[in-house]
Amino acid sequence: MQRQAFKLFALSALTASSLVITPTHATEPLPVVASFSILGDLVKVVGGERVKLTTLVGPDADAHEFTPSPAHAKAVLGARVFLINGLNFEPWAQKLAQSAGYKGITVVASKGVKPPTMAAEAEHAHDHAETDPHAWQNPLNVVQYVSQIAAGLAKADPSNAATYQANAQAYARQLKDFDAQAKAQFDAITSAQRKVITSHDAFGYLAARYGITMLAAEGVNTDSEPSAKHVAELIRQIKREKIKAVFVENMSNPKLIEQLSKDAGVAVGATLYSDALSDASGPAPTYLKMMQHNVTQLVAGMRLN
Repeated sequence: MQRQAFKLFALSALTASSLVITPTHATEPLPVVASFSILGDLVKVVGGERVKLTTLVGPDADAHEFTPSPAHAKAVLGARVFLINGLNFEPWAQKLAQSAGYKGITVVASKGVKPPTMAAEAEHAHDHAETDPHAWQNPLNVVQYVSQIAAGLAKADPSNAATYQANAQAYARQLKDFDAQAKAQFDAITSAQRKVITSHDAFGYLAARYGITMLAAEGVNTDSEPSAKHVAELIRQIKREKIKAVFVENMSNPKLIEQLSKDAGVAVGATLYSDALSDASGPAPTYLKMMQHNVTQLVAGMRLN
């Protein structure tokens, strides 16, 4: 049963690239700018060959700490659609569009997603409420993302609206299938084992969807500094509850989590991908492959608890 479920995971990831439907007539591609790599992949799925995509924050790069350059402003100015995550994930995006004199369509992919506040998620998260922008960590939210992307592309390019809509609907089916497969994998783990330590608080939506307790050294932004008290509490909890599923992320500084795991006497597991994809040679070059990789690693880690 386990082997069959993992085969289904692989099938979802591999077939995603074949979902794109392209029109039969040739016109100039629609110039589109996406704020970061995960959103860029979703634009490729929905837009296919109909879009000419520029992604501002690339693979393994941190959108939280991104500083736009004049070249980025030029790219935005030349676009007809500017796609951002929203939920304050890219606080620099609005300023960039204004400074570039951008007059095109801005699409907020997370529109319609109701985010939790971090203070309500966990007692260890923060002393103040902070919006969690990482909505893509729940694949059902990404169904909403691709719907918003399709609508934005169609508004800028009405003649290909049917293409964008069909691509989004086909991908939505893949996302729902993937969600069911992921849920089956996590449901096979006892609730007592479903505890994970990560670098920063980027997996709240995934945790809520699949019933996982996620504890993080840092907050939702990678530039936040955890207090010594918070780190000490985390170490005590790791020891008390015998948590061995400890992970670092691809765009986080590993030193804090490595020191924490050393002090707690546990090994750091495989790299997870939270805010950025890997490059083409890595294990997470697309959104679905990223999610497949993360779920596989999380399940393996939690089995050690």
